Amino acid sequence: MQREHFATTRDGQNVERFTLTNKNGLVARIITWGGTLIEFHAPDRDGKFAEITLGFDAPESWLGEHPYFGVIAGRYANRIACGKFQLDGKTYTLTTNNGRNHLHGGSVGFDKKNWLPHPVSNNALRLTLTSPDVDQGYPGKLKIAVIYTLTDDNELRLDYEATTDQPTILNPTNHTYWNLGPTPHILAHELTLHASHYTAIDSESIPTGELPPAKGAMDFTKAKPIGRDIAAVQNQPGGGYDHNWVIDRSPSEKHSLAAELHDPASGRTMTVRTTEPGIQFYSGNYLDNLPGRAGRIYPKHGGLCLETQHFPDSPNHPAFPTTILRPGQIFSSTTIYRFSAK
Repeated sequence: MQREHFATTRDGQNVERFTLTNKNGLVARIITWGGTLIEFHAPDRDGKFAEITLGFDAPESWLGEHPYFGVIAGRYANRIACGKFQLDGKTYTLTTNNGRNHLHGGSVGFDKKNWLPHPVSNNALRLTLTSPDVDQGYPGKLKIAVIYTLTDDNELRLDYEATTDQPTILNPTNHTYWNLGPTPHILAHELTLHASHYTAIDSESIPTGELPPAKGAMDFTKAKPIGRDIAAVQNQPGGGYDHNWVIDRSPSEKHSLAAELHDPASGRTMTVRTTEPGIQFYSGNYLDNLPGRAGRIYPKHGGLCLETQHFPDSPNHPAFPTTILRPGQIFSSTTIYRFSAK
């Protein structure tokens, strides 16, 4: 593991960068600011390595405002309607940073905190963070850890653990934007989602509570190019896919297969396994020719996110899987990205 200084925040905090490399040459780089995965290098079918995430060259760009590139989002990833929820009969009000709604933990979420690093081994890094009571409006002092592990089986594994001293809600995820190929957009990537239902949303991307079958444009149960049916969802907020699918979980598997992504141009393939009940597929709808790494310009649909999670706005939908964490409980979640080429 390589450990080095990366940047200094305006208030003098030291942001470090850690480089993990496996025996096959795959490379993951993580910074303590936001617990962010800033680079991932993987080979194509010809063995040529390339960086397959969206990001920046300049350290200061990672410390400023950006579209959540590679960050750990929380306490609650995705949206909570009107920034309000009830827990044990009490109403809590969160900061709102997505119109009238709460998104990805608020205006100063996990993505804008400097996590403490604890190297575990040459290929594993543990990051910890303490979120105080009423942080962004959330109840309870929360202690959370995320362990990044790059295995010799070409897997990037993320393990989350958390405890609280008061009842609270929790739904962290990783928000990396992927582009597995050489083209500037991901519309030719072929995606499979092992999910036969999704959470319907309203005009503000808030779940209605309905879980309709994934049909037509929403059906990714068999691999298809992302661009094939995207025109049918252009009337959605942002103009494209930004929905949570309900994973068809296997009762015999702890880490259920949630998604498979393949780029025909490079041959790179990424599979996603998780303990979570849902996966948010976001097709980079709000990217707007953003200047990025190595002189690249990221256009709309220049990258995609596959965010494993509980469902958006779950605290306001009792029928959804619970996101409540209570004192004495240990939150545990795992997501595994596996890389290959064909």
